[in-house]
Amino acid sequence: MAKEHGKHGKKVRYAVVGAGNIAQVAVLPAFAHARENSELVALISGDAEKREELGKRYSIATLGGYDDLERVLETARADAVYICTPNTEHRDLAVRAADRGVHVLCEKPLATSVEDCEAMGEACARNGVYLMVAYRLHFEAANLKAIEIARSGELGEPRLFSSFFSHVVRSGDIRRDPEVGGGACYDLGVYCINAVRHLFAAEPIEVSAQVVEKNGADDTTTVLLRFPDDRLAHFCVSNSVAGVSSYRIAGDRGDLRLEPAFEYAEGNTHYLTVDEKTKRNAFPKSDQFAPELIYFSQCILDQRVPEPSVEEGICDIRVVEAILASARTGKPVKLPPYQRRERPSADQEIRKPPISKPDTVNAPSPGIR
Repeated sequence: MAKEHGKHGKKVRYAVVGAGNIAQVAVLPAFAHARENSELVALISGDAEKREELGKRYSIATLGGYDDLERVLETARADAVYICTPNTEHRDLAVRAADRGVHVLCEKPLATSVEDCEAMGEACARNGVYLMVAYRLHFEAANLKAIEIARSGELGEPRLFSSFFSHVVRSGDIRRDPEVGGGACYDLGVYCINAVRHLFAAEPIEVSAQVVEKNGADDTTTVLLRFPDDRLAHFCVSNSVAGVSSYRIAGDRGDLRLEPAFEYAEGNTHYLTVDEKTKRNAFPKSDQFAPELIYFSQCILDQRVPEPSVEEGICDIRVVEAILASARTGKPVKLPPYQRRERPSADQEIRKPPISKPDTVNAPSPGIR
């Protein structure tokens, strides 16, 4: 059983760990829309200028560097951390937080290997705290509605999935650095994998991939996934191709296209075609990060396991590992059959108004504008 947090009241007290671009433009501002049950009480960053400026901006009383994690958590009386650091740092920080009895909300990908994901889950279980992967689209209207349509039979039997997700990443950004878990698959591919797993309500059984490498990281990758019952999925991701974000799922009666599919800074649109008639449904821009906080905090307060749990993170990373292995060997990689019972559902939808993008401190956008 999880420890009774927020033990300091009806709000869960968070320390945000990492102050890069995503933390500054999305996570920190989201607390304004999550104040019903979530409170920002601490910030951890290796950059003293970031800590000082952001501490003033958000009235954060407790600040510190990564070496100060345990002291900061104790001083701030933190109930939970939101980890948004480079991917290879997730395991160490999550285990350290769990060992202090603090719940863990961690940006995707959960880690860069199944082994690390499992270690994070074991540490949280051992210490009686919850672990959730920050899959913001599990709470977002357009993606949840797409899953509902795919499961409804409106498209017939869903058979094919195709997706394209790309951006041009500036030189020097961590997304290009393999030493910290950079690469298109970890950054972008997990979105495509996560989407099709839930649209098909199944786990892939075979993976084939081709990769173009730059500086040791997968820069542009194309993937073919085989699912049970002869269903196929294909996606392309790239750190060097102009920005595209879309997916399409097709059955024997119709198809659904979502565009943009994976963005958080704009609205998105469904194009649903059934029996050769197309309907367009627009979903307005919203804050996609506050819902994560609200949901995870409520799970903590109600003592229930969150839906995008450690198992969800593992399901995606085992596919990424197979993608990279297939690219190395030039051969398909078979995955053992796996049953994932917990999947996102419409009752997880939470809508909050969009935020205005704030100025950042030493945290430029990853993309070339």
